[in-house]
Amino acid sequence: MSERDSATPRHDPDARLGDLFENLPEPTRQIPTVDNSAPAPGSRRAAREAAAGDTPARGTASAPSEPSPVPVRASADEAVAADATPPSPIPVRASADAAETPTRAMPQVAPIAAADATPEPVIGGGLDDLFVPHDDHVDAKPKKKKRRKGCLIALIVVLAILGGMAAVGVWVANAYGDKISDVMGWGEPDDFEPGLATGEVFVTIKDGDTGSPVSTALYEAGVTKTQDVFYDYLVDENIAVIFYPGVYRLQEKMTAEAALEALRNKDNKLENTVMVDEGGTVVSSLPEMAATLGLPLADFEAAVQDPSQYGVDAPSLEGWLFPARYTFDPEVTAPQVIQRMVDRTRESLAAAGVPDADAERVLTIASIIQREGRLDDFPKVSRVIQNRLDIDMLLQMDSTAQYGYGSLHEGVVSSSKEALESDNAWNTYKHTGLPVTPIANPSDAAIKAAMSPADGPWLYFVTINLATGDTQFSETLAEHEEGVEKWRAWCRANPEGGC
Repeated sequence: MSERDSATPRHDPDARLGDLFENLPEPTRQIPTVDNSAPAPGSRRAAREAAAGDTPARGTASAPSEPSPVPVRASADEAVAADATPPSPIPVRASADAAETPTRAMPQVAPIAAADATPEPVIGGGLDDLFVPHDDHVDAKPKKKKRRKGCLIALIVVLAILGGMAAVGVWVANAYGDKISDVMGWGEPDDFEPGLATGEVFVTIKDGDTGSPVSTALYEAGVTKTQDVFYDYLVDENIAVIFYPGVYRLQEKMTAEAALEALRNKDNKLENTVMVDEGGTVVSSLPEMAATLGLPLADFEAAVQDPSQYGVDAPSLEGWLFPARYTFDPEVTAPQVIQRMVDRTRESLAAAGVPDADAERVLTIASIIQREGRLDDFPKVSRVIQNRLDIDMLLQMDSTAQYGYGSLHEGVVSSSKEALESDNAWNTYKHTGLPVTPIANPSDAAIKAAMSPADGPWLYFVTINLATGDTQFSETLAEHEEGVEKWRAWCRANPEGGC
């Protein structure tokens, strides 16, 4: 033996491989176990178990000694015999934790009895079955037909309900809209904003006036925004105040609070000041004079009995008490007050170019113009009067009939049947020409219109809108009757409008 052979043993590959396989551990056989947990309702697993009638019930306490064979799904062309030998089980590769992790056993499929028999549903299957679409989430119930008639009826009912709600809403808005707006604060404010006061106005407070009539007087003079805001302010603030008669200097667009402060300020009270209204009469003016100046009413009634003591050649002083604001000394007497007003009338007549001999006639025409027309229409009203006088036609003025009957201050424009039929010297429905005296106190504008009537052929006129004073002038009776119908229509639409 050579040194090489003795030093190194010969390599035997077969011996080495044999040793390798001899040292391998014995293979552990995989024993599949059965999942005995209950399937989720409605899942495919539950469906498969329900279909497999011959499958043992879940939860049976039996542990198979041998693994169940994995069935091979029969194709559509094959007929599997009932006694066919099942295929060998497919070995499962053991992992390192195979002994601890159980492998789920596949359920056994019942064989198909015959080729023409109705096949039982196949549960499980191969990998191809995993990609076959299923109908698990498809509703098997047939779709119901749309009931169009029922929908239409429902729509009609809904529309009827909505229409009823809308009608109720409109009625509530019309009936209680203002009150709701006031309560919720949505409406227009009743009072002016502070800082808007401007100009100068005069407000007369009569003897015995309380919060309500004073509130009305402030509103009519343009001092406050609404008729009741001043009175409401006194009530809301629980203010007790005594109003003294007289004429007060205030401003337009004052707040109710500012107006009260002005009335309480003695500097704003014009001592011995009297206001005579345009269109007023002797009967309506004397009580205010007495109350404001603190003189007995009897003194004024006695002072107007004899017009001649004031240089007036007329049956009465009607029309001679010029409408204006007057301030007198504290010691003034009733005759002095009347004289001052007569003198002011003469100033107006002179300014209009009226001769002294014609004063009574002009004042009579001017007094009718003052009561019958709007300021812008004074010249036209004067022309109608003159045109009728020129042809000896009845004037037929309601204001004259009302004055003669004693109903001039009733607050309506139309005359009663009794007033129109009353046979007195002022009823121009009964007598041609002018009434025997003026019927009211005319202003400068009315006196000027009496002296300078507008040019036109009009014989008729009627105010067709008492709120705006819009007046229609007509040449023929037919046109006038159309205007009268317009006035009647407005009166029907505005029953509280003073018709």
